[in-house]
Amino acid sequence: MLLIQTAVDLAPFNTLGLPARASHFVLLQAADELTVLRADPGLAAVPWRVLGGGSNLWLSGNLDALVIKVEISGRRKIKEDADAVYVAAGAGEDWDGFVQWTLAQGWGGLENLALIPGTVGAAPVQNVGAYGIEVKDSLHELTAVHLHTGEVRRFNNADCCFAYRDSFFKHDGANQWLITEVVFRLPKEHQVSTGYGEISKELAALNLPATPQAVAQAVCNVRRRKLPDPAVIGNAGSFFHNPLVDAAQRTRLLSEYPALVSYLQPDGRYKLAAGWLIEQAGWKGRRLGPVGMYEKQALVLVNHGGASGHDVATLAEAVQSDVLAKFGVLLVAEPVRW
Repeated sequence: MLLIQTAVDLAPFNTLGLPARASHFVLLQAADELTVLRADPGLAAVPWRVLGGGSNLWLSGNLDALVIKVEISGRRKIKEDADAVYVAAGAGEDWDGFVQWTLAQGWGGLENLALIPGTVGAAPVQNVGAYGIEVKDSLHELTAVHLHTGEVRRFNNADCCFAYRDSFFKHDGANQWLITEVVFRLPKEHQVSTGYGEISKELAALNLPATPQAVAQAVCNVRRRKLPDPAVIGNAGSFFHNPLVDAAQRTRLLSEYPALVSYLQPDGRYKLAAGWLIEQAGWKGRRLGPVGMYEKQALVLVNHGGASGHDVATLAEAVQSDVLAKFGVLLVAEPVRW
């Protein structure tokens, strides 16, 4: 029986550990349970919010809303052809657990995305990425249900409108569609990506060949050194997007800051390392009340204990202001703000 709870504390359900209460809350373990929710007249008057692992969430205060915590499980190979295997996972599956499962089966393709917190269903929403790879690179299709009409639709890769840390589900589809299952295409002749220096250096230190399993181990090692464990100190991973600038602005910045970290993009623009900008602006390891920028990675905002959504906003605005004043670059927060 589907249990709809009231006045539920969301602190355990977001990795920043921010306090907020949801007026209504439900754990969804099967897609057809949405029919029960739509039939409840008491839920028609409040907005609905879809919650995955809460690892990319910024709570600003109490919510007069129905929060649907997706816990749809299951993972399996659904088919294969001469070139690839196709694997599906329920939206509530732990993302890293799914990645490790694919590697254990001998299927490469997701290894650079190891140890990213969150769920399988949330990964396409954010188009999560790391070390040169994004979810869009291997996503084949996904199934989603419209929250209010019950329409079930399959979205192919193009339908998802993927962009840098972005997708259809963060904009027009936000709080309209609930992803229930995701299918990935993993090529049999997979070429690992070790273009990021940290990964190649870690492989060399481990004295391992560049296999998918070894790359995953290298990624995990690097992430554990650089990023705090949310179970130990509250955080939402990278708090700001790496900003994109045109070639002319990059040239101007390089003339003043020769050590500027930047990466050429396919469209001719350059992606700047937000963590480097924040560190140069003096915020690495610096606190403002109960929140601060992590001492080992300036891009990560951490909750040292007892922080509120307002505390996060105050720090984020201070960092944005200082980076803008120093570099003329506006940082944009990455977590979804409720």
